[in-house]
Amino acid sequence: MKIGNLELNKENFFTILGPCVIESEKMTLQIAESLKDISEELNIDLIFKASFDKANRSSIDSYRGPGIDEGLRILQKVKDELELPVLSDIHEPQQAVQAAEVLDIIQIPAFLCRQTDLLTAAGKTGLPVNVKKSQFMAPEDMEFVAGKIRSTGNENIILTERGTFFGYRNLVVDIRNIPVMKKTGYPVIIDATHSVQRPTAANGVTGGNPEFIPLIAGAGLLAGADGVFIEVHPDPQNALSDGANSLDLKKLKPLLIRLEKIYNVT
Repeated sequence: MKIGNLELNKENFFTILGPCVIESEKMTLQIAESLKDISEELNIDLIFKASFDKANRSSIDSYRGPGIDEGLRILQKVKDELELPVLSDIHEPQQAVQAAEVLDIIQIPAFLCRQTDLLTAAGKTGLPVNVKKSQFMAPEDMEFVAGKIRSTGNENIILTERGTFFGYRNLVVDIRNIPVMKKTGYPVIIDATHSVQRPTAANGVTGGNPEFIPLIAGAGLLAGADGVFIEVHPDPQNALSDGANSLDLKKLKPLLIRLEKIYNVT
């Protein structure tokens, strides 16, 4: 599968890395440059991720992002200056065409992964589509999700495991979901940061257990995942979105070295 200037292959796992949301142009470019330096040093494929709008925040007062126009402008700058493929998520079908003018891969949020009009709009762009498995869905049902995109003639599909609801304000990763979803024939990613979320656990703001990020990422690769999704931030405690479950940027390089060893073993 080709994503921008990147050709995915089985020789190494690929990464989707970046902040949860675009906070500013300067910070976004700084994070992207740091991620590029690390990925080139380790020879690991990188797709840069940042959301232009977080339309699914728990509280009306939570920061959502700069919006589609400004957000896409910043992501275009990441592409032009750093030559990285870029990913962001869409929440409404009408966003697909505009997003496709800049993005190299479109992401469908977990809560929206059954929305037929959204899936088909993304599929019709012809871009690769990464779909996150919803917290309430069985892994077998992702075949039907993929089928909606496939109905547009688009076979460039990636599926992402990001945890399943387990009681109140907690998620659990059933690692069996990865080989089950791989039966679809599409690449599967382990989302190691959203999997450690504790939704709305911090007075209407999502909490998390970031100390388990390395465990989830490694287990995902051992189970057969083709790539890892990790949200990173240079100052997670002061991040404007999902800081409680983001990986501190300075911890990324040693984690990727460890994950590369795990992947090579499998």
